Amino acid sequence: MNTPPATDVSRQRGLHLAVLPALAATVIMAACGGGGSQGPARPSVPVTVGRVVVKTVPVTFRAIGHVEPIATVAIKARIGGELQKVWFAEGQSVAQGATLFTIDPRQYQAALRQAEAQLARDKALLVKADADISRYQGLVKQDFVTKEQYDQIVANAAALQAAVAADQANVDNARLQVEYCTITAPFEARTGNLNVKVGNLVKADDTTPLVTINQIRPIYATFSVPGQLLPELTKNNGNRISVQASLPQNVGAPEDGTLTFVDNTVDTATGTILLKATFANKDERLWPGQFVDILVTLGQEANRIVAPASAVQTGQQGQYVFVVKDDQTVELRLVKVGHIDESEAVIDKGLAAGETVVTDGQLRLVPGARIEVKTGLGGGEKQG
Repeated sequence: MNTPPATDVSRQRGLHLAVLPALAATVIMAACGGGGSQGPARPSVPVTVGRVVVKTVPVTFRAIGHVEPIATVAIKARIGGELQKVWFAEGQSVAQGATLFTIDPRQYQAALRQAEAQLARDKALLVKADADISRYQGLVKQDFVTKEQYDQIVANAAALQAAVAADQANVDNARLQVEYCTITAPFEARTGNLNVKVGNLVKADDTTPLVTINQIRPIYATFSVPGQLLPELTKNNGNRISVQASLPQNVGAPEDGTLTFVDNTVDTATGTILLKATFANKDERLWPGQFVDILVTLGQEANRIVAPASAVQTGQQGQYVFVVKDDQTVELRLVKVGHIDESEAVIDKGLAAGETVVTDGQLRLVPGARIEVKTGLGGGEKQG
């Protein structure tokens, strides 16, 4: 094996050291595109944007409500007897005063006739007693009858008068028993399950009702809100507070109602207060037992800064938005949100009217990134 001379090794090492700077310069020039030209710029991020505006906004809060009938009545018989007829179908709507049940009235009609006969008999005796008094008045003055006999006639007439009054009370009671044979609806309502069928014997005030009816036009929705909202609820100066109820996953328009009840105490266990809203429920869309989404409008706030709700993001430092600058780059800006719903966010601090904010595409953005607006302001307009 031949070993190269030391002078050759030194010559090769020097050659390598001379080549390295040349290679480094070549790499730098290639990275810069060579010939002094700049490399490709970072691509623009496609986004949608919206405008920050000043407007009057409603002051609202949301809650989960529970639908309840305004009135529920368990219909029971007040007398006993055979259930003769049912005048409605289960689940049917009935008007106020509509006949629901008929109990066999014959025994009660007979009792009424007997009471009326007793009344007529005692009235006839009273007429004779009054005539006796008139006749005996003249006789006692002429000493044809004694004073004791006259007093007895007067006492008999008074007793008959009391008997007539008692007979009249018996007639009224018997007539009431006959009326109880017909059971009517106390208000407009919808009937429920029929618990007793025709032909069965019913008892007065039985524990099992014949049927339960619910008044659902109008109807209540009950819900609870934090006690901190109580001042807002009570400072309405007599104005009616608007309430809307929406069925979950129902595309129909919400039902409009008004707040009609604020409980007189805050629940110490939960710190909430019970409220009730009344809805006309003309189409009977609200049904007892349903859960509904409640939107309460307490009033209006003028000159508030409003941004699209989708523009507001949440990070480690709090809520923020990406604001579009004139050079089509974005700036990350922290904001303080007053309240927010599905479409709009009321901004207490951090934005000014007329600014443009990114509403979609924030995940690909960093401060200073360049954007390309794909969807216009307010749905359709292109940003200039």
